[in-house]
Amino acid sequence: MNSGYRICSKKAGMRERLVKVCEAESIRLTHLSSKGGCASKFGPGNLEQVLRRLKTGDEAGRDPNLLVGFNTCDDAGVYKIASDYALIQTVDFFTPIVDDPYTFGSIAAANALSDVYAMGGKPLTAMNIACFNPGVDADILAEILRGGIEKIHEAGAVLVGGHTVTDKEIKYGVSVTGHVHPERIVTNTGAREGDVLILTKAIGTGILTTAFKNDLITEAGLKEAVISMTTLNEGACEAMQSIGVHAATDVTGFGLMGHLFEMASASGVQCSINSSAIPVMEGVNELIQKDAAPQGAYANKKHFGPWVDFESGVSDLYKTSLFDPQTSGGLLISVGEEKADLMMKRLKEHDILQARIIGKVLKAGARKNVITVL
Repeated sequence: MNSGYRICSKKAGMRERLVKVCEAESIRLTHLSSKGGCASKFGPGNLEQVLRRLKTGDEAGRDPNLLVGFNTCDDAGVYKIASDYALIQTVDFFTPIVDDPYTFGSIAAANALSDVYAMGGKPLTAMNIACFNPGVDADILAEILRGGIEKIHEAGAVLVGGHTVTDKEIKYGVSVTGHVHPERIVTNTGAREGDVLILTKAIGTGILTTAFKNDLITEAGLKEAVISMTTLNEGACEAMQSIGVHAATDVTGFGLMGHLFEMASASGVQCSINSSAIPVMEGVNELIQKDAAPQGAYANKKHFGPWVDFESGVSDLYKTSLFDPQTSGGLLISVGEEKADLMMKRLKEHDILQARIIGKVLKAGARKNVITVL
């Protein structure tokens, strides 16, 4: 049983008892599911086949108070309930991405809360969504929920309930309601020509966690990913709201290239990316050579790859990492070039030290490729 990634504990006695139970039963949560974290998401190609059968673009026209619906593939929906107050709504859940139950709950909650931060909002309430295997010890399942609850509280939100169903594969996540002023919503549709693109977290969580699941790395090799996945995007949200940005999205299951494509497409622009500027977690490229990339990376590459033009100097290994499905990834922010330095300064003030300027927004052209990676 992996218990080394405990972020904090207020009940040491219970924790010691839980570790003994887990070790006795030799339970590894990541071995109870075929895929972990956001790599377990329905593939973008398959999802497109389903959604094209629905009239998804009609919802916004049915109610003028629906400020952000799902026709632009944004991170959350936004509904105005007063002239100065709008609700943000999102939901996310997935299978275990680490073995420690408390840490899994913390990561799952942070991942769901991220959607609210990406829209420029603050979390308000949350509801648990859980699929539990009744054959797993109740203490372990309770630790998953406790990890989620404490992360929800860290975000300043409150848990108001939830729902559970029986399932062979454990799944956990959170439905989150946040709030934002209607005039301060940050969407993925506002990127403008001349903007600078900033990424606030390093990429590589999908590859590292897949490697850990397959025993290619130890706990020590997973530490960087765990710290990143349990870190809220609250500081990045506060930084971008303090100076004003044009667009943002969080980088999760569709990988950096997938979510950048959605932003560029929704904004009607193209983007140029400097591959050498993108922060990548330690050991990722070596693990790709060991076939540690999750299947989700290849599904993302197949679906979004036709829209990306890679220059000859970009290696195949690096290409795979750019499509790697991230769990609780960073924010991808499009900000005016004149504010870029100030934005980086504000991020550092919030201890977001991995943030990097990774590219620019260009005017849409006639060429097919939306993204160019140099």
